[in-house]
Amino acid sequence: MRVYLLVMLVAAVVTFIATPVALRLARATNALTPVRARDVHTTPTPRLGGVAMLAGFAMALLVASRVPFLEGVFTTAQPWAILAGAALVSLLGVADDIWDLDWMTKLAGQILAAGLIAWQGVQLITFPIFGLTIGSSRLSLVATVLVVVVAINAVNFVDGLDGLAAGMVGIGGLAFFGYTYLLTRTATPGDYSNLATVVIAAVVGTCVGFLPHNFHPSRIFMGDSGSMFLGLTVAAAAITVTGQIDPAVFSAGQVLPAFVPILLPVAVLLLPLLDMTLAVLRRLRAGQSPFKPDRMHLHHRLLAWGHSHRRAVLVMYLWTAVISFSAAALVVFDGYAVLIGTGACALVALLLTIGRLPGLRRPRHAKETA
Repeated sequence: MRVYLLVMLVAAVVTFIATPVALRLARATNALTPVRARDVHTTPTPRLGGVAMLAGFAMALLVASRVPFLEGVFTTAQPWAILAGAALVSLLGVADDIWDLDWMTKLAGQILAAGLIAWQGVQLITFPIFGLTIGSSRLSLVATVLVVVVAINAVNFVDGLDGLAAGMVGIGGLAFFGYTYLLTRTATPGDYSNLATVVIAAVVGTCVGFLPHNFHPSRIFMGDSGSMFLGLTVAAAAITVTGQIDPAVFSAGQVLPAFVPILLPVAVLLLPLLDMTLAVLRRLRAGQSPFKPDRMHLHHRLLAWGHSHRRAVLVMYLWTAVISFSAAALVVFDGYAVLIGTGACALVALLLTIGRLPGLRRPRHAKETA
């Protein structure tokens, strides 16, 4: 555990130190987010935070590769393929943050980055449910690219408030980190090293290091360079752990853990995936491009409901924690206990969302606007 915490700490410290450098770079290249109708910020804001996050992630992997405990993780090309894919989408995001690329160019770049990590072995091959295996290498490649591209755009869609995407991925990633660590201890008691745990520890660290600069009022946005980086790395961590669980390592009463490798990555990105799905359906119904921006995302609805900027972000944090930690808890606790605990936490989250707890009543003008 201490080695993984070191990886997380390195990523956090490097990201924190590199963010002011990225801020100056954004100003020098005029990579600023203008004030648009769909936005909630009131002044043009630098948006190359993803460069600092990539630097923190790369340094964390470099340090991890020098630790004897993790040397088995770096005997394959997979960690460096994930880093290369993350660098590729981050550079694509930098280009978009500076020159505003069209959606087809960005999609092509995302497919290229996803194909790169798949080509180096980060692929969906087996599912831990009934021993299902993807029999075709071509189908495995297509499935991997699809999962990665969907994850990239899900995080990109939800990145609309200060600190929202970094906090949600950080919280969900922390649950995922705990799950992969416990899974490794259970499946291979003599060797706790695991690529998915290293990757997700580094991702959580980058989020922790970036949040002090990004929480409301934000001094810098992560931009597409950051949101696409987070989407790809989380998807890569999920893919590397999927299919590595053997249901036989659990007791007969622990049936649900066999489904967690599929359930948990979805739970971590459930709100971004839901937000993206609703946005695509909404825009297609209106006869618009699914990539056309609007002010109807989940976080915009929370603002319209009367929540302040910070409170809307914290509500999204809370729901992310409830969903992701509940899924991770299935590995440790009985399913019925998890269900009861999740129900209680979800009720509290719902009350906080609708503002029915003392001290959370909406202002009159907010009610009228909503």
